[in-house]
Amino acid sequence: MTHKWIMELSTHEGALLSDRFQPATYPVPASDALVRFMREGWSDGDDAVERLGVADWARGRRERLSDRFQGDRLVIPAGPLKPRANDTDYRFRADTAHVYLSGNQTSDAVLVIEDGEATLFFRPRHAKSDDAFWRDGRYGEAWAGRRLSLTEASEVYGLTCRHLYELPDVLRSGGPTRVHRGVDPDVDTLVEMHPDAGADQELAVTMSEMRLTKDAWEVEQLQDAVDSTILGFEDSVREWGNVLEYGERWIEGTFWRRARANGNDVGYECIVAGGPHATTLHWIDNDGAVEPGELILLDMGVENRSLYTADVTRTLPISGSFTSEQRYLYNLVYAAQEAGIAAVKPGVPYRDFHTAAMTVLARGLEDMGILPVSAEEALEKESTVYRRWTLHGTGHMLGLDVHDCSAARNEGYLDGKLEPGMVLTVEPGLYFQASDLLVPEFLRGIGIRIEDDLLVTEDGARNLSAGLPRTADDVEAWMGALIP
Repeated sequence: MTHKWIMELSTHEGALLSDRFQPATYPVPASDALVRFMREGWSDGDDAVERLGVADWARGRRERLSDRFQGDRLVIPAGPLKPRANDTDYRFRADTAHVYLSGNQTSDAVLVIEDGEATLFFRPRHAKSDDAFWRDGRYGEAWAGRRLSLTEASEVYGLTCRHLYELPDVLRSGGPTRVHRGVDPDVDTLVEMHPDAGADQELAVTMSEMRLTKDAWEVEQLQDAVDSTILGFEDSVREWGNVLEYGERWIEGTFWRRARANGNDVGYECIVAGGPHATTLHWIDNDGAVEPGELILLDMGVENRSLYTADVTRTLPISGSFTSEQRYLYNLVYAAQEAGIAAVKPGVPYRDFHTAAMTVLARGLEDMGILPVSAEEALEKESTVYRRWTLHGTGHMLGLDVHDCSAARNEGYLDGKLEPGMVLTVEPGLYFQASDLLVPEFLRGIGIRIEDDLLVTEDGARNLSAGLPRTADDVEAWMGALIP
């Protein structure tokens, strides 16, 4: 990485960070000759741009949100850059609500909706005649790449765009303002609290609940993310020789390469869990060996370029074939997932698919002689002892966030009913910890999960990730065809 010597001599860690909404100064000790020379001889001007495919959809979403909060100004920030170390930042990912309502993915931007009109305040590109072009180590084009001009941005996003420096005066004027708080501390500071103490939380809840049902454009984006995810799984198996040599890290890197090539990034930290690591539900160290004869659990999803993410899990036999014991357990989890998928249909309670899957697992554990009570007793709310070997829920909403719509109220989500357009995961699993003395020794250290992404339709559900094999026989055949 090029050393940012100019930035280190600027006010990057002073005024530029603490006063992001004011024009920056650049006391770089450059000669007058260099300054004059840098102001000359550049081509400049706007480029031809295309409107984002989401622009019209986002406008409709803004209109619905504005109708819900008539009389209030709504402020939805994208969020600031986050320093990683010294003069380097983490790769930026805009706040979900901001992306949903604007399509913008650049840092520092703030969407303001007032009286039904939306304005995007953002940091536009510097003209080449502006010293910031080369003296702003964080945002200048020479350092961080070209940003859109105000004119370009208005065309791309399909809404009015203004300079970020104008935002403070706008936010200090006018009537009651609701803010999506906790995203941008500087924006939070600029806006006085709404007279209604729960106003900001109500805004957050409403924006989350709007995303419970996906529109047609969102379904296309999710399918795109799933399709790329399937390719990432295939890439990983094609490189099985390297996997055996380098372990979990190789799969993580291989899948990330596909995510960057086809999309924006991974939608969450990959879980690449060989052998007993599969019993750690959120294993993301991904630094273990991959041993023949064991299983490997791969929970991975591509975030596409519109920031929608897939979330798919497969448990694969490292040797290419399941042992009889592994196949028995795998088939049990598969049967549980089949029961869960069958329960996904419009009009049924959200929790039904979880109950269906857990019923299959509890009965399977009873048949294996592991449960200390009958399956029926274990499934009662006063017991649930079967959860020693399942632990997590069977699924969650999916969209711009891997665990989407997390601020939605229970009555519309966990305690609600499924509706056409909802997208959710179905992912039962069984996990036998290596230290669990209550199960036979041959089970210890085995973890199995199968996860797919389901779109609720008018008459049932469509498996968006059906292109990736699920049955034990199909998994073996698929691996056999891909491994060199």
